[in-house]
Amino acid sequence: MDFGAGAKTMIKKFSFEELPLKGAYLINPFFAEDNRGGFLKDYSRELFLKNGIIFNLDEVFYTISHKGVIRAIHFQEVNHQPKLVRCVSGKIFDVIVDLRPESPTFKKWMGFYLTGENMQELLIPARFGHGYLVIEDSTVSYKCAAPFDGSNDSGIMFDDPDIGIDWPFHEIGGVKNLIISEKDKNLQSFKDYFVKGCK
Repeated sequence: MDFGAGAKTMIKKFSFEELPLKGAYLINPFFAEDNRGGFLKDYSRELFLKNGIIFNLDEVFYTISHKGVIRAIHFQEVNHQPKLVRCVSGKIFDVIVDLRPESPTFKKWMGFYLTGENMQELLIPARFGHGYLVIEDSTVSYKCAAPFDGSNDSGIMFDDPDIGIDWPFHEIGGVKNLIISEKDKNLQSFKDYFVKGCK
């Protein structure tokens, strides 16, 4: 790549941090910047493999959300869909939940601020739940290693007491400012999910 002859260039290389919820990663993508602007690469099959991560890209989509939107803890009950999630613009509080019954961190959650400025992304393994609170109007990219399967799309309520996510609602002026879909208002509880046999 040509970043301009004689131009002063700042380069940040890919870095991969495996999280306490095994199989999940916080990733800083490759970014180069000079006097013209910047170049960002947020996925490389070769580099992911070199870091022990198998992630074969299948489909890409984007969500565009207003401040105050909450997207509850979504997942596919079968045909699980690993995801690489990045906030392209704006700011979100992104949450992942380990829903693997055999995992030592089953039912544990972690939250991260993903922003257009920090460019960080989360690699979310199969059989994890995922949701986020929109702190600023945002565009979020999903790079998925399996196709979306609407017939098996499911989720758990954002305020489920057994998972107990500590959402930063103060950053949107309180719960009164939440924007939530009818579908997400009627999601199952963790107990219902567990009783019916989480997979």
